[in-house]
Amino acid sequence: MALADTTTDLHRLRAIAETLAPRLIEIRRHFHANPELSGQEHKTSAYVAGVLSSCGLHVREGVAQTGAIGELTGNGSDDRYLAIRTDMDALPIREDLSIGFASKIPGVMHACGHDVHATVGLGTAMVLAQIAGELPGNVRFLFQPAEETAQGAKAMVADGAMDGIDAVFGLHVFPSILAKVVGIRYGALTAAADDLEIKIFGESGHGARPHQATDAIWIASQVVVGLQQAIGRMHNPLRPVVLSIGTIQGGRAPNVIADAVTLRGTVRSLHPDTHAELPGWIESIVAGICNTYGGRYEMNYSTLAPSVQNDRHLTDIVESAVRDIWGDRAIELLPEPSLGAEDFAVYLDRAPGMMFRLGVGHRDKPNYPLHHPRFEVDEAAIVTGVTTMAAAAWRYFRCRR
Repeated sequence: MALADTTTDLHRLRAIAETLAPRLIEIRRHFHANPELSGQEHKTSAYVAGVLSSCGLHVREGVAQTGAIGELTGNGSDDRYLAIRTDMDALPIREDLSIGFASKIPGVMHACGHDVHATVGLGTAMVLAQIAGELPGNVRFLFQPAEETAQGAKAMVADGAMDGIDAVFGLHVFPSILAKVVGIRYGALTAAADDLEIKIFGESGHGARPHQATDAIWIASQVVVGLQQAIGRMHNPLRPVVLSIGTIQGGRAPNVIADAVTLRGTVRSLHPDTHAELPGWIESIVAGICNTYGGRYEMNYSTLAPSVQNDRHLTDIVESAVRDIWGDRAIELLPEPSLGAEDFAVYLDRAPGMMFRLGVGHRDKPNYPLHHPRFEVDEAAIVTGVTTMAAAAWRYFRCRR
């Protein structure tokens, strides 16, 4: 039978988080001033391990090389394991902010809010550690490296991070949502992101005699246009697909017909069935065009991250917890998914999960987008994130399906 909880329980978690606010801001500013790129999070991971150990958690370092895991054991009345995932890596962006804790590393910046994510993860561990004797089940905190390169989640899973996990929560900051507000979406939250490389081969020749050659540039141009036209006319518009060719490389001289062209791009989709069909469908279009015009091709297609599909029960848990703590004003129901990608989706192959958007927008100054050199968060959001995550964990163990 599920245990009941009350708003009093949740407000107690909020009060603990608010008491920790000065320490949480200190932690966040440390992360912000000392950013590390994907796969290089050695100092960040060591710092995380130190904080987790000080809270009494069992810590495993070196997970996925530069990640860390903290295990919090509950009172044993529920044998389930809940995972809470946060990421830690920064971006190769030069910061353009005049703040006292600006990045000390030239050309590297926490421009995607992972400093806040890691802080929320630690803060949640600090809050739940104080009530571990009342917590029915166990919580595993995943501090993941290399989210920006979409390699970290796969490496964490390969290193056992999701073994025995029954559910997983995550978050991502959102500057277009004001601080102290939580963005909730049921179902698809982010798109699947795939890498596409197409090599077109023809036969070189003189630019004055195109009929004696097979023009790889011209065939490649037909491929680019043909794929866009085919998406618009052959795919279900209710299951959107975005295909963008970002680079075209080919040719050696202006009067020589190119014998090889390489196209590289990204493919985004939301529906799992559509995602599974895309490689074969794209290749059929490319093959048809190349065969028609006498060219050859090679295609490489790889998935960076599947779509994040939020579990309804876990989404209900987060939404109800936020409403019970702060009221309806603290919830923003997101009307549409993002076509951005998030490798949190990799964990969802192993267990149901839910990711929420943490509002970090300022009310009184411009809010620059993620990955912008002037991206800046309202630190009031940190307590909101910690309270929401701790409350979600608490309610998860007391509200079975």
